[in-house]
Formats: sequence, C-alpha cells, structure tokens
Amino acid sequence: MKLLVSPINREEAVIASNGGADIVDVKNPKEGSLGANFPWVIREVKEAVNGRQPISATIGDFNYKPGTASLAALGAAVAGADYIKVGLYDIQTEAQALELLTRITEAVKDYDPTKKVVASGYSDYKRINSISPMLLPAVAAEAGADVVMVDTGVKDGKSTFEFMDEKELTMFAELAHEHGLEVAIAGSLKFEDLPVLERIGPDIIGVRGMVCGGDRSTVIRQELVEKLVSECQA
Repeated sequence: MKLLVSPINREEAVIASNGGADIVDVKNPKEGSLGANFPWVIREVKEAVNGRQPISATIGDFNYKPGTASLAALGAAVAGADYIKVGLYDIQTEAQALELLTRITEAVKDYDPTKKVVASGYSDYKRINSISPMLLPAVAAEAGADVVMVDTGVKDGKSTFEFMDEKELTMFAELAHEHGLEVAIAGSLKFEDLPVLERIGPDIIGVRGMVCGGDRSTVIRQELVEKLVSECQA
C-alpha cells in the first residue's frame, strides 16, 4: 500500500516527505473533508518536496457544478498537483457524478494527460445525503478518471470503518480494480486498522490524524510517518 499524507502547509509537507510518505497531499481542512488549499500553497509544497514524491491536491467537497469543478481542477493541475482529487459530496445521481467527473477529467487531461484524477465518495454518504461510493467505480471509469477513493465527509473522529465494513470495502476495491482503477481508502484511519486494510487491498491509504498522534488539528509528526511507512511496507 502506498501512503498518502495530508499536510496543510509547506512545513508539514517537508515533515511528511522526510518521513517517507509516498504521496504528499495538499488540502485545507477549514473548508471541509476535501477542502481546497490555495494555488500558491500547492506550488510551495511542490517546491519543498522537490520531486521526491508526487503531489496530490484536493479541489473541494463538490455539489453539481461541473464548470466550477473543472476550473478548480485545472487550477490545481497548473499549480503543480500530480493527483487532482474531488469529493462528490452533494451529488445525488450517477448522471450528475458522470458529468462532473467527465468535465474534470477533460480539463486535467487536456492540460497534461499524465496527471491523475481521483474521484472520492464518502463512507458516511447516508448522513450527508450523497451518492453511494459503490456506484463510483463504473462512473469514474467511464469518465476517464484514474483513482476512486472512500473518505469520511464529516470529520468528527468517526472512522470509515464505522460506516462501511470490511466486506463492503473489499467489494468497493474489487469493483474498482475490475474497472482498471486504483483504490484509495481514508477517513480517520488508525494504526490498528492496518491488518484489515491489508486484507481489503487498497493501492493507497490516506491519513492525517493518524500521523498527528490522533488529533488532525495538531501538527504532523515525522516519527509517526516513519512508523506508518515501516508498517505499510512490512
């Protein structure tokens, strides 16, 4: 499993990079689960990491606004992100999801076809009244995206595993792989979740709180990133 770590600024990005994270993810928790940070922050992180890891950037928890989302995605790509990640937060139908993801993918791939689009659904989709992540693999594949992800929409300390069990997440991963997509799982993951994550088989796990000592509002700690890298490799 590759490890994606989500810093909020240049200083944390250096810590995540030095700790051995596989992907450095730029987000802004003040604006939601997949809140977008500023273009200059993406550029600063890109410069700080200096090619040691690819850069991921979130563009927001989106409702049905394909034009706005495609502009945001292009902005993240131009700023230097290698992975452009969108949350389908207030998306009600497969048709809406397809239109949103298709336009984002067109905007990103037209600029640079090597960049990857990440479509994120939410394990707690019922409480935020959004689309089931189980519908995403087929839609994301049709739209030309590269990765499907499950995260939590409400950051209140509840884990993805409180909303989707091992069987459901395994099915999600299998569906995605059948469609030729990579799979990412995030959402208040803990060190004790690693054995079940290994069984599920995602390509990427996304963390912040786990490497902040359990509180995502504090600072990323390099020794915890190193510990997680070691356990993922083991």
